[in-house]
Amino acid sequence: MKNNKKIMLLAGDGVGPEVVNETTRIIKWFEDNLNLSFDLDEGLVGGASYDKFGVPLTDETLSDAMSADAILFGSVGGPQYDKVSFDKRPENGLLKLRKEMDLFANLRPAMVFPALANSSTLKREIVSGLDILIVRELTGGIYFAEPRGIEDLSNGEKKGFDTNLYTTREIERIGRVAFDLAKFRNKKVTSVEKSNVMMSGVLWKEVMSSLYQNEGKEISLNHMYADNCAMQLVRDPKQFDVIVTDNLFGDILSDTSAMLTGSLGMLPSASLGSKDAITGKRYAMYEPVHGSAPDIAGKGIVNPVAQILSFSMLLRYSFELNKEAELLEKAISLALDEGYRTKDLASKDEKVVGTSEMTDVIINKMTEINDK
Repeated sequence: MKNNKKIMLLAGDGVGPEVVNETTRIIKWFEDNLNLSFDLDEGLVGGASYDKFGVPLTDETLSDAMSADAILFGSVGGPQYDKVSFDKRPENGLLKLRKEMDLFANLRPAMVFPALANSSTLKREIVSGLDILIVRELTGGIYFAEPRGIEDLSNGEKKGFDTNLYTTREIERIGRVAFDLAKFRNKKVTSVEKSNVMMSGVLWKEVMSSLYQNEGKEISLNHMYADNCAMQLVRDPKQFDVIVTDNLFGDILSDTSAMLTGSLGMLPSASLGSKDAITGKRYAMYEPVHGSAPDIAGKGIVNPVAQILSFSMLLRYSFELNKEAELLEKAISLALDEGYRTKDLASKDEKVVGTSEMTDVIINKMTEINDK
């Protein structure tokens, strides 16, 4: 079966090019062994784009990305861009992609592979078997709403301000994503906000409650304040199944849940838009959680698994290739079971391998599984 699906590769900065390059090796294996075909296109984003074009994302690259079936994104940013004007910072390339493509639903799984239960800073019994999915609203809230800015005050001081704003529609559509995903998991959704001190939180809770009454018959819903949720993620993370929350709290809580697994190098993510009513296509971008990690860029030691698992999510959510995604995830699990670790995961007596070596092992495991 030939797919001929177009994937836009936006490797970006720092370790991004390294882990995206490793993932293209995985893609080639699928083409060579499973009769799949992917058209790969490449573009510049973030600091790489700023260095060449003076902006973190060109209109041409944005257009190419929007014409693709899915985007595989690496990372952006680095200390060399700290003094660049705010509107041209590398991160704005990523934010522009999210906003222009209306990638409102960010899915961040936090799953502990059996072999890595001891890698977490928490006790094994607390994290063993952990499987959480955080659904973060990605295009609204405090990162985008107006007014925002820094103003001079008459007394010589300054004030900085941001607005956390949500509409009923924005809350309903992210809530539906969480409810729909929960139906295929453990049917439990926790809606997180700060309705005790924030009016946007009051509306969030009201809308989620109403949506549940009308559309949540197959699942259970409970509400939790964001600060309590952060505490509960550390105290008893397995109480959660699907967590749905706004942009700011989702940013914080997803990184918290990521560290429960032992390393940011293991965590993928998907950012999805709405399906087109006519074509059925939806914009989608897949990226690792770990960021550009400039301190280890170019050393050949970065963990490629988060990026590779992002490709697994791409197979599942954009191309509906569930069996292929499961094969890749099983290969990763087998590699970990045999003790292969990149530096971020390694402890005494484990096999420390570099970036390319870890990919080699995963490819070998896929071949073993496929040959059976």
